[in-house]
Amino acid sequence: MKPPLDPWQVVADEFPADSYASDQLEFLLAYAVLAPSNHNTQPWLFRINATDVEVHADRRRAIRVIDPYDRELTLSAGAALFNLRVAAEYFGHHYEVELLPDPDDKSLLARFRLGLRADTGAEDVLLFHAIAQRHTNREPFAPDPLPEELGAALQEAAASEGAWLEFVDGEEARNGVADLVAEADRRQWADRHFRQELAHWVRPKHDAARDGIPVQEAGVQDWLSFAGPLLIRTFDRGGGMAAKDRDIALHAPVLALLGTEQENRASWLAAGQALQHVLLKARTENVSASFLCQPVEVPELRSQLAALVGREEYPQVLLRLGYGPEVPPAPRRSPREMLIQHATAHT
Repeated sequence: MKPPLDPWQVVADEFPADSYASDQLEFLLAYAVLAPSNHNTQPWLFRINATDVEVHADRRRAIRVIDPYDRELTLSAGAALFNLRVAAEYFGHHYEVELLPDPDDKSLLARFRLGLRADTGAEDVLLFHAIAQRHTNREPFAPDPLPEELGAALQEAAASEGAWLEFVDGEEARNGVADLVAEADRRQWADRHFRQELAHWVRPKHDAARDGIPVQEAGVQDWLSFAGPLLIRTFDRGGGMAAKDRDIALHAPVLALLGTEQENRASWLAAGQALQHVLLKARTENVSASFLCQPVEVPELRSQLAALVGREEYPQVLLRLGYGPEVPPAPRRSPREMLIQHATAHT
């Protein structure tokens, strides 16, 4: 038996073009799982059938403190679904997507059916190659602005998936957003349950886990990295994180807020697909991104965030965009670990 596949090492030339659809779908999952997720929880499961794959929520990996209604979990699954779509198009297949196909099964989020052969377009190729190049980048970005035409293209990408993307323009709005990020940091870190949950997903230096947040990215200095999770659980570091993240937000070349007109599971899936479309489109132009979603996760601050960009609907993701250095990817589990065995799923 082959060793578990590291999805970051998947080789496109190994796509089983002449094999069964189920084999092709299993191969495509290596691209699906490269989608982003909060705390790198990778909260998805898949069931492969003869001609389709089901995308399920893995609620064992839910983040209950900051995501009590599975909004971010569902959004992450939507991003994985978008990667499936892009990969299918690259390998020359039509596909069909059915969202929330079973009202009685709240964990079943989508069914993706692989179709007949189709032509691969230039945009399909660009987005596909961006999947493995997209890494969340928390490093400082160069001050260079994004080209205006790219900003418009990112808004169009979000709109094509049923979401909106607004840029934070002007000093007053930018200061307001930075203040909300800092305030959300202070509120979250003051909550002992938040710190415990975060510590659960922080991985100490040299940890072999294929999920979670490397301790350096959680803001712990290298010489304390061996005790990183303990420090996070024990100490309210909200003041320091608030100052750091406010500065990051204030000096980001571009701040963008992605949102939806409705607030339900279908909207969250749309937002996830829109997010990944935006991230991949940005990456085709060598633009990196990271997330500043803290004020979206604090209900009292969420509506204030929307107002700062002139919206009355539902913010889903706050993005920082810019040109940054290359960074290593966060680890990923093998798709084999995420498969629901068809014969034993309900026994």
